[in-house]
Amino acid sequence: MANDLQVLNALDVAKTQLYHFTAIVIAGMGFFTDAYDLFCISMVTKLLGRIYYHHDNALKPGSLPPNVSAAVNGVAFCGTLAGQLFFGWLGDKMGRKKVYGMTLMIMVICSIASGLSFGHTPKSVMTTLCFFRFWLGFGIGGDYPLSATIMSEYANKKTRGAFIAAVFAMQGFGILAGGMVAIIVSSAFKGAFPAPAYEVDALASTVSQADFVWRIILMFGAIPAGLTYYWRMKMPETARYTALVAKNLKQAANDMSKVLQVEIEAEPEKVAAISVANGANEFGLFSKEFLRRHGLHLLGTASTWFLLDIAFYSQNLFQKDIFSAIGWIPPAQTMNALEEVYKIARAQTLIALCSTVPGYWFTVAFIDRIGRFAIQLMGFFFMTVFMFALALPYHHWTLKDNRIGFVVMYSLTFFFANFGPNATTFVVPAEIFPARLRSTCHGISAAAGKAGAMVGAFGFLYAAQPTDPKKTDAGYPAGIGVRNSLIVLGCVNFLGMLFTFLVPESKGKSLEEMSRENEGEEETVAEMRATSGRTVPV
Repeated sequence: MANDLQVLNALDVAKTQLYHFTAIVIAGMGFFTDAYDLFCISMVTKLLGRIYYHHDNALKPGSLPPNVSAAVNGVAFCGTLAGQLFFGWLGDKMGRKKVYGMTLMIMVICSIASGLSFGHTPKSVMTTLCFFRFWLGFGIGGDYPLSATIMSEYANKKTRGAFIAAVFAMQGFGILAGGMVAIIVSSAFKGAFPAPAYEVDALASTVSQADFVWRIILMFGAIPAGLTYYWRMKMPETARYTALVAKNLKQAANDMSKVLQVEIEAEPEKVAAISVANGANEFGLFSKEFLRRHGLHLLGTASTWFLLDIAFYSQNLFQKDIFSAIGWIPPAQTMNALEEVYKIARAQTLIALCSTVPGYWFTVAFIDRIGRFAIQLMGFFFMTVFMFALALPYHHWTLKDNRIGFVVMYSLTFFFANFGPNATTFVVPAEIFPARLRSTCHGISAAAGKAGAMVGAFGFLYAAQPTDPKKTDAGYPAGIGVRNSLIVLGCVNFLGMLFTFLVPESKGKSLEEMSRENEGEEETVAEMRATSGRTVPV
């Protein structure tokens, strides 16, 4: 019955129109900001090391100690994981719209606060930066389940996958924007405050004004989030939440009549039937009934996202090798501080432009044609192939003549991550769970992904260190080496391919059909007809 409601049926069969694109932009700008805030920190960590951890007479510029680097880069992931669980749950309790504005305000406030991190000692600056980055991540975490759920509940059956994937694809533009802002800011300061290279004059190579550069780059993230706030507050609550969770069909019909610009009947006579029918289906997240219906689905969405993010965020393993190999980033001592920021930002922008962004939009183009399952399986398969192709002949790729091939293989690995599981793991959890648990289950799946991101970003940073303790980076213990780390990552991708078989295909089906929210409702209607002696419309 749920999917026989006129208001929900109208959403399922609605032609693509302006409100769909408006919703994509409003939800997508949140993801644009998320990606900007999460990835821009990697462009300023070298600068932070030069400013706050300079040592006189050292051969190389100052760098963040391993524990400080892990904290600065990883604390936002911890906040994101917590935010995904908390706001995912809250989105099902309070409604998507109320919580949506809350997460955005946290992001605006904490973006600004991150750039205003106070103190004069390295310890105080890093501590306050980590504090605000955690809460920034907390707000970002809420955006994952809410954006996906809102877009899935607004979309029609035919193009729902493309719409949700388009929201997620805004991440690519966020990463691109982070690089471009860093390029512009560092170029402006470099031109205004020229400085010698570190090897010429170590102290003068980092001008005092460089402290403003990282702060401006971090604070810029507040602008797109702030601009989106007004439009988020104008969006009505999704009809599926209002009708199926709040059980206010009249309000759902009124909201969607305005959005779709068609007349939709409130159908008040169906409220009683839905309330009784849903009463039989009001199982909780930790119930045997949920385990029976959706237990394997949740295991599938959480495990594939976890495994994908281990591989996706481990790119730090060989990014520095690639950038150095093709001359995008010269040795640190041959540059001044602002020049280094510029070179790192330029390299990351080129990678995003050539590999990351196209992969996202390939998914948008094909997800409703070939399906979520096929794209995810294909993505994991090619990631496995390219990881092993990088790992097994690793020495071959390190030779100077072969390094362009290494760059191509690297780019293809992450192209198929984005035209593959990096997008589908975001889309599917927003489609296959019941409305009253949809945001919660998406939050759990996304949080599993962030746990994988922490393993990938930091576990493998240690694992990839050379086996010879004398050759490790400063402050790091011996590891298993890059080659063995890549072999492990190839196995991780293969496991992702296997766990994909737990995830159902949702292409072309209504949300109620996928979540089985109308299961058993026909019997309920028949009973109501028999006991009331009147017709209950279906």
